[in-house]
Amino acid sequence: MPERMPGASRTTRQRGEILKLLEQTSQFRSAQDLHFDLRARGSTVGLTTVYRTLQTLADSGEVDAMRLPDGGHLYRRCSRVHHHHLVCRHCARTIEISGPDMERWAVGVASQHGYTDVNHVLELFGVCPRCDARDK
Repeated sequence: MPERMPGASRTTRQRGEILKLLEQTSQFRSAQDLHFDLRARGSTVGLTTVYRTLQTLADSGEVDAMRLPDGGHLYRRCSRVHHHHLVCRHCARTIEISGPDMERWAVGVASQHGYTDVNHVLELFGVCPRCDARDK
């Protein structure tokens, strides 16, 4: 039997169900929304398991976790290794963005203060064109 890497996630039925559901959408989703959808499909996965699994998947880099201004978290299976997000405050529509200028800025600021091996997370929140048009 092959040894698992330290920190590697064990593949479970619940983990598989959550990943499959995340792969079916490009939008960020809350743990509660994912749990509701799983239950609607007949899954017996509990909400605590959904939260725990999402945290494990986020820690391993398999999903992105986005902290909302109210402290809640949303999760999504992402397509690129390092990127940032532009998120609509109304509908949560999300666009992945890259920013070489931001990368240079982050390294420069860290360097000015003697920091090395720096990483960062950037989420921009606004109102998407669809919601903006609807609100006018």
